[in-house]
Amino acid sequence: MIPQALFFLTLASTLGCGLVAGVFFAFSSFVMPALARLPPAEGVAAMQSINVVVLNRSFLGVFVGTAGVCLLLTVFSMVSWSEAGSKLRVAGSALYLIGTFLCTMTRSVPLNDALETVSPETAAAAEMWSRYVPAWTTWNTVRALAALAAAALFTLALVESARAR
Repeated sequence: MIPQALFFLTLASTLGCGLVAGVFFAFSSFVMPALARLPPAEGVAAMQSINVVVLNRSFLGVFVGTAGVCLLLTVFSMVSWSEAGSKLRVAGSALYLIGTFLCTMTRSVPLNDALETVSPETAAAAEMWSRYVPAWTTWNTVRALAALAAAALFTLALVESARAR
């Protein structure tokens, strides 16, 4: 692979992972705690709205686009395994793809789908909300840490590649 293309894919992955980590960090550190302070009906309604609005071009473009770039980066790094930073690129890609993307699909989305089925004003919603907030926040924190660690590995790959030149 052309080293310049590998550089740009790594840079794009670094930036995408960092941006996603920041979004997830914000949710775990202050958005979810703020929603948890609201009466359950209001918290449920707010989160239901967030779960609809988040499905937009800008967020999904970065979230899914970063996964796509990580897949490409994995393939190109495996093909050019002897290139400096290849192991770091594969490790960073695996962290994002498993710890952030797959975790979203297998943990966060099912929780969001379940929350969507309740009417905010019901006792069932209040009960679900009391379980939802800690579970969702825990898995969201996992996603944030995985994306941040992936961004760090990609940064190290860029440094290693620059030193090798």
